[in-house]
Amino acid sequence: MSEMPVLEGTRIRLEPMTPGHLPGLEKIAFDDRIWRYMPVIVKTPEDLRGWLEKALRLKEAGTSLPWVTILKQENRVIGSTRFSDLDRIHETAELGHTWLTPELHGAGLNAEAKLLQLTYAFEELKLRRVALKTHHENLQSQKAMRNIGAVEEGRFRNHFIMPDGSQRHSVWFSIIREEWPQTKSRLEERVRGIRPSV
Repeated sequence: MSEMPVLEGTRIRLEPMTPGHLPGLEKIAFDDRIWRYMPVIVKTPEDLRGWLEKALRLKEAGTSLPWVTILKQENRVIGSTRFSDLDRIHETAELGHTWLTPELHGAGLNAEAKLLQLTYAFEELKLRRVALKTHHENLQSQKAMRNIGAVEEGRFRNHFIMPDGSQRHSVWFSIIREEWPQTKSRLEERVRGIRPSV
């Protein structure tokens, strides 16, 4: 596989994750709201380093493409996102592990990140399917996935035991190659600040 690219947008840049991003991530990663619905929790610099090192091991194995999200105007780290379960034989991946510093929630930056990643997935990697999943209680994430045209496929019941011991069911969505033009149009409208029709 060719080297991971930098994905350049209007307001953000997705840089391939490296250990050099740790200081920037440490400034924003210890807010409990970031990890509320994730099956991993990061509370300390040691937790964050372990999280990053695992992401880089999966990258080396060829199954993950992790990026760090940079706010271009300030040239600062504001979050992270990745492809996981990348399968080049069947041309599929999962888009996830996505988070932004809570101060920038609702600013439309997540839509721009998804536009960059999905454009790369379907137009450069030539994938046939990109999956997305979320915690059954994360209704905001589910709504966002529906709004861009992702198709809800169902849920994996009792999928994860969360760090607090509670049970997570994972709600799965996907976008397939044939749906990409419509999804791309919706995302471009979101990035331009125009609410797409639902």
